[in-house]
Amino acid sequence: MSLTVYRKAHFNAAHRLYRKDWSDEKNNKVFGKCNNPNFHGHNYELIVGITGEINKETGYLIDLKIMKDIIKEEVEDSFDHKNLNIEVSEFKSLNPTMENIAIVIWNKLRNRFDIKYEISVKLYETPRNFVIYNG
Repeated sequence: MSLTVYRKAHFNAAHRLYRKDWSDEKNNKVFGKCNNPNFHGHNYELIVGITGEINKETGYLIDLKIMKDIIKEEVEDSFDHKNLNIEVSEFKSLNPTMENIAIVIWNKLRNRFDIKYEISVKLYETPRNFVIYNG
């Protein structure tokens, strides 16, 4: 029997959406206020789903303490209260859009969770704007 368990997490981070190879005019046209040279921030909400088979011995799909610790180490410790453009290595040359942040998170988690699990990442940048990435 396959099912999915979910864990919620939260982090606050600043970013600026822009391309160094574009003019200020083009960056402003494409990214608008998200191109603020002084950055802007979001209160990100993250929901991570792990899908797989229930362990018959434990009754768990996965120990939620393990899931909590991995998410804290890979996401919260790395992103919380950070300027994504400046302080997070993955975004030195990658525009920290909501979409790219979700993919980076998924990749970091994929490296930590057993390959027998499927992973989904739902990332809310605002209460109305979110992305889901399944790899």
